[in-house]
Amino acid sequence: MAAMDLFGRRWALRILWELRAGPLGARALLARCEGLSSSVLYQRLRELVSSGIVAPSADGYELTRLGTALRDALGPLDEWANAWAQEQEHHDQEPTET
Repeated sequence: MAAMDLFGRRWALRILWELRAGPLGARALLARCEGLSSSVLYQRLRELVSSGIVAPSADGYELTRLGTALRDALGPLDEWANAWAQEQEHHDQEPTET
């Protein structure tokens, strides 16, 4: 449950998702996560670093070995979310009966 508590915090999964392709600095993360405040970013990064999922690097922050394994697990969730969104869009476009 500790993992679900961490990942359920606002912006945690988005930060991990943005780090999936490689290290990013704090400014780049802020630019990619519109609406994320710097104070929340640094709080989430502290939590992710202390959990062993993210590590500071010369280029900013990067996924650790555990973070990379998590990234691989998020791929199927992203595929499901895309299929769900398409289904929702299709459902919204269907005419309603009166």
